[in-house]
Amino acid sequence: MRLQGRAVLGSLAERDGDLVERMDDPDCDIDTLYRTYANFRTVNGLLAGWRRTYLSHLRPEFTDSRHTLLDIGAGGGDVARALIRWARADGVELRITAIDPDPRAAGYVGTIPAVDGYEHRQCSSTELADDGARFDFVVSNHVLHHLTAAELGAVLADSTRLARIAVVHSDIRRSVAAYVLYGIFTSVAFRRSFIREDGLLSIRRSYRADELAAVVPSGWVVAVQFPHRVVLSRRQAARDSRG
Repeated sequence: MRLQGRAVLGSLAERDGDLVERMDDPDCDIDTLYRTYANFRTVNGLLAGWRRTYLSHLRPEFTDSRHTLLDIGAGGGDVARALIRWARADGVELRITAIDPDPRAAGYVGTIPAVDGYEHRQCSSTELADDGARFDFVVSNHVLHHLTAAELGAVLADSTRLARIAVVHSDIRRSVAAYVLYGIFTSVAFRRSFIREDGLLSIRRSYRADELAAVVPSGWVVAVQFPHRVVLSRRQAARDSRG
């Protein structure tokens, strides 16, 4: 185990995009998957830094008492629900469409209480963009590291078509420290979910800031967010009328 652990830490020098996470397996245990969705609220709340992202990337762009937002690859919708609460506390009605092509995500969302301003749809960003949908903001959490090069290009192109004001994609930033600390944090809790196993795989699949900057088109800004986050953002050059 020690030698294997050393090998994994050494492999963090390069991104391993070929790894497959358990929750991406269509045949994984559904109860374990649902517990994983439920645990994301805790894990993302503590580690994903979305409160800071909201304050730095979204709230300064609010220009009205009501805005719309698209959350791509939303899973169980915990980030979207947090954004709705924070915006409401700031006097803004944020209406969020959360999308995920996985029917199991929709199934999980159907088991938890509804939230005003939150809508879950089982579809892709390309479907919405092709239908001419528009939102003030487009965001995602922990989606980029799941994508192939072609899929990444498609999601960024979709995001540009879908957003009127700004796009914010937040993800893990790969590092030895992130891997070790996450392993310690999840060593006892979350045993009956995929949180620990998939989280460690996610870190190995994730980008460093320079790697992400090298593969995204011009117009996108890559920033490091403390402690182990990378944020890819784009502010639309001209704000379209809402029609």
